[in-house]
Amino acid sequence: MQVRPLSAPLGAIVEDLDVREVAEVVWQELNDLFCRYKVLVFPSQVLTPEEQINFARNWGELVRHPYAGLADYPDIIRLENAGKKRDVNQHWHTDMSYNHAPPMLTMLYALETPPIGGDTAFSNQILAYQSLSDGLRNVIDQLQAIHTAAGLAELYQQDAAKAPKAEHPVARTHDGTGEKALYVCRAFTQRFVDWSKQESEPLLQYLFQHSIRPEFQARHEWSKGDLLMWDNRALLHFAVHDHGDEPRVIHRLQVEGPVPV
Repeated sequence: MQVRPLSAPLGAIVEDLDVREVAEVVWQELNDLFCRYKVLVFPSQVLTPEEQINFARNWGELVRHPYAGLADYPDIIRLENAGKKRDVNQHWHTDMSYNHAPPMLTMLYALETPPIGGDTAFSNQILAYQSLSDGLRNVIDQLQAIHTAAGLAELYQQDAAKAPKAEHPVARTHDGTGEKALYVCRAFTQRFVDWSKQESEPLLQYLFQHSIRPEFQARHEWSKGDLLMWDNRALLHFAVHDHGDEPRVIHRLQVEGPVPV
């Protein structure tokens, strides 16, 4: 197993490892790498859905998307290019933060990739938190925010009133490292608890913009057979749709995490 950094702010590429044959001691090393780098890429994997699921379960129980899943493998979502106008993922977000216990990690396996483009971008929210002023950190350390899937429900033509909703700290503590990370995103964060939406808007807009500064970011350029996992406790991500109608097929799943504190 060979490990090399993906970029300065985050990420590592793990080469010469078949994830179908991971012993307990190797998993412990992988988990240490995951907590350190926040994104791990395993190139040139050949996986069935069962094998992807089995590898992910090293980290815990899987959590299903509320509105999508394969018929035979409901824990897996098939992401397939339907054209830029129909793409609903062109925004910075952390997955399923509207759950009481959001996923600790998301894992993608590339079945088909475009010849160029279709990258996934990441932004390190530990760095985002650390770069705030002491005064602003003191403010947001006291705040909780409401996260809702109402907008997502509407996209899937479901009842927004019944969509999942949760309250989480604006700065959460990573249960694996003790680091604090900014934990808001434009897609799901509605307002601060005990604040009105109008009162919340100016500070939220600042945090949304601050959270994606270029120096916090890295991008992964996909190849067929790439298996990639990222840490939702510490990152935002963005699916870059710059590949037109070129095919891009990916299997996605999530592993349940702790309640944010």
